[in-house]
Amino acid sequence: GYDISKLRGTAQNDILKEFIGRGTWIFPVDKSVKLVIDTIEYCAKHVPKYSPVSVCGYHIRESGANPIQEMAYAFCIAKAYTDGALSRGIDIDDFASRLSFNFDIYGNLFEQIAKFRGGRRLWAKIIREEYLAKNDDSCWLRMIAGGGGGGLTKEQPENNIVRSAYYALISALSGTQTMALCSYDEAYTIPTEHSAEISLRTMQIMIHEMGICDTVDPLGGSYYVESLTDTFETAIKEEMKTVDKWGGIVNAVATGKIQESVSKQAYTREMGMQTGKVDKVGVNIFTREEESKPVEFHPYNQEAADKQVEKLKRIKESRNNELVKQKLATIRKDAKEDKNLMPSIIEAVKEYATVGEIVQVMKDVYGEFKEPIFF
Repeated sequence: GYDISKLRGTAQNDILKEFIGRGTWIFPVDKSVKLVIDTIEYCAKHVPKYSPVSVCGYHIRESGANPIQEMAYAFCIAKAYTDGALSRGIDIDDFASRLSFNFDIYGNLFEQIAKFRGGRRLWAKIIREEYLAKNDDSCWLRMIAGGGGGGLTKEQPENNIVRSAYYALISALSGTQTMALCSYDEAYTIPTEHSAEISLRTMQIMIHEMGICDTVDPLGGSYYVESLTDTFETAIKEEMKTVDKWGGIVNAVATGKIQESVSKQAYTREMGMQTGKVDKVGVNIFTREEESKPVEFHPYNQEAADKQVEKLKRIKESRNNELVKQKLATIRKDAKEDKNLMPSIIEAVKEYATVGEIVQVMKDVYGEFKEPIFF
């Protein structure tokens, strides 16, 4: 088989951001965090070149958080995973350099750049001063950051091409490792191949024609940018202290405090847009009458669904079902004993246990999360 010690990649499995921003959770918060830490521990011991988690401030911002909340909540999440890994006896330098981040970009150009510059400096201090890392690589803020859909508009959608070019500029000037852009029509429909190509060409023009990536931190030394960087670093730290007052990020998510904070901020911003306190070109200033735009949907593919169901039936008929039962029983036992589930899940998958079967075993042991409701 493949030597997994050489495997590279990134797991998009930041479960705390799911509770806050997307809603694709299953298990209670503490058990969900435990599963992320299982992944970190397993990778630190067996897959050292793999990034076991991508902490996503992006989705939190898209759900309504402001830039300071985006960074602060993401850092609190990353600290929660770090604390969990350390509690299992893993050295900080054995995994910190493989933590990755996913952040959002839209809004004021200078504020977005300062957000990343201040955040990068603060994260380095956290890893070096709080966690006493010795390896410089452990302290880097390795991230993908791109033009957020939250900044795009259905009105005058061609304006989004210009917006996305500025978002790409912000990403480059902020020193992000990877850039991504939404397509201009993404505000109201599934992006077309044409619109996706425009986003790609936007980034290629910046790199190959504008030379925007030819130097590191080109705005370093600017009085305004440096001052704003200091302001953002301080503000992010203060927001993190607020989370600590709520009992930490895990408790704040479990009790709904973070979700409430993000929802409140989303409402405030939307009201600002509707009342005109927040300027948005084509939406509340420089508007014009427009025809309604078609919204395309991917039709349900019954044929593809039928093929997948039939494939699953064949697998269940051909596999060793007695062995599958044994492997699922091992997962149940390990879950009850609070062991790392990665080894037993991998063994179950090798015998063609399905995702649904594995998840059901975990549901039986862990239960399911019930989201707090606020009125």
